[in-house]
Amino acid sequence: MTPTDDTNWFSDEAATFGDRLAGAREAAGHTQDTLAKQLGVEVTSVDAWENDLREPRANRLQMLSGMLGVSLVWLLTGEGEGPEEPTEVLTDDADIASVLKQMRVLRAEMLRAAQDMGRLEKKLRLMLRA
Repeated sequence: MTPTDDTNWFSDEAATFGDRLAGAREAAGHTQDTLAKQLGVEVTSVDAWENDLREPRANRLQMLSGMLGVSLVWLLTGEGEGPEEPTEVLTDDADIASVLKQMRVLRAEMLRAAQDMGRLEKKLRLMLRA
């Protein structure tokens, strides 16, 4: 969902938990790697949280809140104390072209992964029949 001028970038309507976590992490000057090390988790965990594939446990949520300088409520809902909303706007044609290129690459990777999943599913079905 794209925030409008009258919408809070990090509100529940405009952003997911992962969006808010990534925004707070970036605003605090952390990389996924440094945040993972400080939390004592794998980088893949932080990445999964930011991509809304998994959610951290309650104790990690509390730690994230303190480390990133945001309220726990803000992390969960976008209301309360959080970082400033992003001000960067893509205006340069090269920036826009770069983003579109990245999207095309991701779409192609997703298609390949879906095809691989289909092949694996078919193979598994055949194995189960035998």
